[in-house]
Amino acid sequence: MSSTPDSSSPRPSARGRGLLILELDGAGGHPAAWRAARTAPAAVLTPGRLREVVLAVESAGFHAATFSDSPLADDDGERPADAAARLNALQRAAFAGPVTRSIALIPEVDTVYTEPFHISTQLASLDYVSGGRAGWLVAASTSSADAAAVGREPVSGGRLAQEATDAIEVGRRLWDSWEDDAVIRDVPTGRYLDVQKLHYIDFDGGNYSVKGPSIIPRPLQGQLPVLAPAGLLAPEVLAAGAVDALLVSAPTPELLAAELKETRKALAAFGAAGGPALIAELDVVLDSRGQGAAARLAALDAHTPWESPRARFLGSAAELIELLTGLLSSPAAGERAAAEGIRLHPAVLDTDLEELSRLVLPELRRRGVLAPAGRDGTFREQLGLARPASCYAPAAARAAAASAASAATVNAGN
Repeated sequence: MSSTPDSSSPRPSARGRGLLILELDGAGGHPAAWRAARTAPAAVLTPGRLREVVLAVESAGFHAATFSDSPLADDDGERPADAAARLNALQRAAFAGPVTRSIALIPEVDTVYTEPFHISTQLASLDYVSGGRAGWLVAASTSSADAAAVGREPVSGGRLAQEATDAIEVGRRLWDSWEDDAVIRDVPTGRYLDVQKLHYIDFDGGNYSVKGPSIIPRPLQGQLPVLAPAGLLAPEVLAAGAVDALLVSAPTPELLAAELKETRKALAAFGAAGGPALIAELDVVLDSRGQGAAARLAALDAHTPWESPRARFLGSAAELIELLTGLLSSPAAGERAAAEGIRLHPAVLDTDLEELSRLVLPELRRRGVLAPAGRDGTFREQLGLARPASCYAPAAARAAAASAASAATVNAGN
């Protein structure tokens, strides 16, 4: 029994109404970002700072924020000792849930050295505390330190991809293991649950087995949107609908459109022409307060060079606007844009977020290339995805959900 939702319908966000996502890790993406931040290093990881930043990102109009779970980059070991520890990505996202209203919250969660049952239940809880705005950024660690922390040998190659695939499958099945109306709260009979609507998932992938059901009722979104980096999962797994969005990068910003096109072509060859959505990855260093982007980067690199697998943009807000417009705009009526979304990684969060908020997002909205950042919506709705029925629900309920999804797609396209 497959637990992956149907991804064959075209997404409304593909019609020139893209999403902007911001990575909120530490003081910024550059390992020396803390040196240029306007916040004291010891305060960068505090709850108060997290609240301030996530509210600023939401106020700017970003659609989603991601939370990295990798260790903070160390600038030659000079970072103050009291700034080294932090809450993990899921905990930070959960903290941000109740204080925000519109922005989707997407923690990065490892699938290799974290129990999939725990991943699923914690993400379901995040969906509740955020009001249906949670997502899951799949990670697969190759770190020997991560392996040693849980007493395992490091995992790599095909096994890495398989464990990530299994973890996603377990997560989706557990989200579905409670039907939507499993909680009945029948006071006269004293029954809280209809046990006939809780289901064992009986997963056995070879590396581990999970009986189920979940200990958390079905998430508000039914299925949280799942994002993964391109290249992690096998094409046939993507074609089966394992993930809802892929993060795609290229060596340079100029090559991003071509890389996105090739990724979409490869997906279509495996029968996934309608999805998943493609999200371009982009490091950003902007001109700011009279200082050019190249000079800013050189000053930071003088401490520690920024080594990143992502394409990197250096320049003015106006130049970035043109690049993002080209990636998010449909080339012609009826055609998909190069990307459904873009995730930005600011070199220094304080500095680059100021320029993005003041210059970039307002102009992109004026041009009509961004989807609305509505309040009280779900992350699935932002991605143009209908709420699926549980895979364990009766056939009639699944058919009704499929019909509602089809109607929602038609209405969104009108």
